[in-house]
Order: sequence, then structure tokens, then C-alpha cells
Amino acid sequence: MDLDVFMTAHRAEWDRLDQLLGRGRRLTGAETDELVELYQRTAAHLSLIQTSAPDPHLTARLTQLVARARATVTGTRRASWRDAIRFLTQGFPAAVYRSRHWWVPTAVLSILLASLIGWWIAAHPEVQSAIAAPEHLREMTRPGGEYESYYSSHPATSFAAQVWTNNAQAAAMCLVLGAFLCLPVLWILFLNMLNVGIGLGLMASAGRLDTFLGLLLPHGLLELTAVFVAAGTGLRLGWTVVDPGPRSRRSALAEQGRAAVGMAIGLAVVLLVSGVIEGFVTPSGLPTWARIAIGIAAEAGFLLYVYVLGGRAARAGETGDVEAADRSAELPTAA
Repeated sequence: MDLDVFMTAHRAEWDRLDQLLGRGRRLTGAETDELVELYQRTAAHLSLIQTSAPDPHLTARLTQLVARARATVTGTRRASWRDAIRFLTQGFPAAVYRSRHWWVPTAVLSILLASLIGWWIAAHPEVQSAIAAPEHLREMTRPGGEYESYYSSHPATSFAAQVWTNNAQAAAMCLVLGAFLCLPVLWILFLNMLNVGIGLGLMASAGRLDTFLGLLLPHGLLELTAVFVAAGTGLRLGWTVVDPGPRSRRSALAEQGRAAVGMAIGLAVVLLVSGVIEGFVTPSGLPTWARIAIGIAAEAGFLLYVYVLGGRAARAGETGDVEAADRSAELPTAA
């Protein structure tokens, strides 16, 4: 496509659209019809330029024109409680459900990796010596040592807030960095499993694995599930870069990216719950069985939420993306 010829042929239409959008008064019926028609034409022109002869300056101008025209034609919609309710009951659980083929295998493989690391450390004293000096290892694993005192080292409220912030940041990084061909996500996931594996191995070598699991499981079941969901979704986003399917790579990434941003918000809520459990339940004086039961109940509630509400919404066509009215207009892509 000759870009100069194309611009000469359609510049008058773009200028007229800009003029109509700049009118301070209410448009007449004929002017409104003209604006809608010019908006549709300009959107088509923008799509054609992006695919055939991308020009940064012209693309920026037409993108701005199309966005202004779309806001004028469709009106500005404000977020409402209806949007929040729809997100929590349909969008977020459906997005988690639809990505289950990514995060469930991620969870299984990650748990196996952490268990393998834990066994390796527990079975090899030389590996333990490489981690820390014997005196430090005893201080970490003894009754009332660092592994146990960690959960009560700060006031419950501030500790829960700190844990929630750290975990939410890790989940968001998994979701956002997935677009970089999955590699940052795999590294973040490995570091998390390494930390869990070290704790398993050291406490098992001291004969106190039951104590470690009693401290980890109440909050760890839900917390690690949220991390696995974030990692699996990040890996899915990264794979979209490699294989976007029948859509254009830009369209596929846009859809998956919007869903990932929504999942970051939803997972922040999930991690808030696990942070509250870690801050108030894990270090509490409740019997171990009671603390673990609370963790299992929270995990079961989340899985039911995803597989019942999310499964129903996904089968009804929900994808976790924003509503169609809030997406950018796109032209069909040829097969």
C-alpha cells in the first residue's frame, strides 16, 4: 500500500471527523450520522495501516481520533457495583477456571519439585552444611526457633499486611512478566519452591516435619494455590506470544493481558484471605488439627468457587475479559 496516496485520499475524512468531535454544541441528526460513519471508516483505516503500512505518527493520530469518536458514539461508562459483582461472581472465577489446564499442572510439578528438594536436603547432611553452619541450623529448627517464631515475630495485623503485600507483588509479577516468553515466571516459581523445599528438608532432618507442615498448611494451601494460578496464567500469556492461534498476535495478547490484569486484582483478594490466616491463625494457640482444618476449608472454598461459579460462567461464554462494549473495535482477521 502506498501510504502517501492513502493519506491523500482519506485525509479530508479524518479532518472532518476531528472537526465534528471538536464541536462544542450538540450535533444535529445529520452530523451525528456523519460522525458514526466517519468513525467506522477511520477505525477500518487504522486497522489497515497497522497491518499493511505501520507509520507511528499516523497510527498515533488515528488511534486518538478513533478513541475520541468511540467515546462520543458510545458514551462514557462509569464503573459501578454491578461491574464489581459481575467480576467477582463471573469474570474472575471464569478466568481461573479457563486457565486450569495451565495452573493445575504447574501446581503438581511445583509440589513435586519442592518435595524433591526437601528430600535431597534431608537425606544429605553435606547439603545442609552448605546452607548454613550447624549452630545456625539448630537455631532455625529447634522448638521456638526461627521457623516457628517467624509467624509471631510481628503484631498480627502488620504481619498479615506485609505478607499480603509481598505475595500480591509476586503474583502480579508472574502475571505481567509471563509475556517475556515465560522465563521470569519459571524463575519466580523456582525460587518459591526452593524456599519451601529448604524448609521441608531442614525441619525433616531435625525430626520436626510435622511442626513445619502444621505451620505451613493453614495459610500455605490457599497462598500457594494463588501463586500457582498466577504462574500458570503467566505461562499461558507467554505461550500466547509463541502461538496466538487463529487471531492476530496483538489481539490474542490484548485479550489474555486484560484477563491477566483482572486476575491480578482477584488474586490480591485471595491472597488477602491467606494473609489474614497467616497473621492470625497460623501463630495462634489453636490445636494443629484446627489450624489445618481452617486452611483446608479456605482451600476447598476457593476451589468450589472456581469450579462451580467459574465453570458455570465459562460454559456460558465468560472469558474473564472486559465487556465487549469496553474493548477496542477490531476488524475480522482472514484465516
